[in-house]
Amino acid sequence: MNLAWRDVQHGLGRFILTCVGLSLLLGVVMGMVGIYRGLVAEALGLARSAGADAWVVEAGKRGPFAESSRLPRDTRDAVAVHAGVAAAGAVVYQTVEIPYRGTNLRVFIVGAQIGRPGSEVAIDEGRAILRSRSEVVADRKAGLALGERIRIGRDDFTVVGLTANATSSGGDPVLMMTLRDAQIVQWLFDPSAVRRETARDAPAGGSSDLVSAIIVRMRPNALPEGVIGSIARWKHLTAMTAAQQEEILTRSVIERARRQLGLFAVILLVVSTVVIGLIVYTMTMDKKKAIATLKLIGAPDRVIVALILQQALAMGLMGFAIGAALIRLAKDYFPRRVVLETSDTAILLGIIIIVCLVASIFGVRSALKIDPASALGG
Repeated sequence: MNLAWRDVQHGLGRFILTCVGLSLLLGVVMGMVGIYRGLVAEALGLARSAGADAWVVEAGKRGPFAESSRLPRDTRDAVAVHAGVAAAGAVVYQTVEIPYRGTNLRVFIVGAQIGRPGSEVAIDEGRAILRSRSEVVADRKAGLALGERIRIGRDDFTVVGLTANATSSGGDPVLMMTLRDAQIVQWLFDPSAVRRETARDAPAGGSSDLVSAIIVRMRPNALPEGVIGSIARWKHLTAMTAAQQEEILTRSVIERARRQLGLFAVILLVVSTVVIGLIVYTMTMDKKKAIATLKLIGAPDRVIVALILQQALAMGLMGFAIGAALIRLAKDYFPRRVVLETSDTAILLGIIIIVCLVASIFGVRSALKIDPASALGG
């Protein structure tokens, strides 16, 4: 006799509803893990897609993604001729909101020099930017169509290409354009007081020809530490490796969100343990007479324990399978990226098995206390 199989036979509807309810809870746990992975992927995606060996930013800053950084564009020329540097490209990063179809569209603008580091992009549909002005490549999450024209600031831009999963650390879709276009947009979206001050300083040598960072690619035989250290000694410049930039992104920019999601996932696992324990306890008590009968005919305690554990594992595994299927069907409808990795699913499956075993302790203790004589009662 198997208690889980007995439930399926005599209470099919109740067993399925219990598994579906449990699957929703486990699906939320898997969703939280997927959201965490998506958060990390979004934070690192833009930095990794640049293919930088090193980042050069304003002195005292921690990179273009963690803090605002502005450098004169001609800094790129000085970095490009540095010993050990194979190529360098200036980039502009800025988050803006633009009017679009009666509402505001929030995008992360990336401006790069065509043919230089930082301008490469994986096109999903359409083509890359070929003209020096008025063309953009947009991520699909922006909702823009190929060939559509959109007004940014005082200029109209044509969408010539679409990308997939190109977002900022904040989840905003990336809108890529030439460096000069991005500088104009950056200047237009600056506060009016800043624009006035920039215009006033221009005759005295001030300049609006500013960029956020310089992307550096080194020669194969160059020593990264030597090149980084040499550039960092320059006045008004901070240089860091790609690994240091990624560490800043994961340990600083998204650290609080990472901790919050992790804590919430732990809380959900504790809640799942309590829920599974209550369900197993209730289902065991419903079979009190059957268990008493087993004891009366001489069934050892290990048989009773095995039956309850099988019941808990069957319910947990079925709930896990349904929850995994549901979250995979729904992940593309989340507003932010959800990444479901096979390793996370395997680890979570192991945790669920342990949770089921722990949660069945109360059911086992109650079953072992059942008096065999109660089987003879009414």
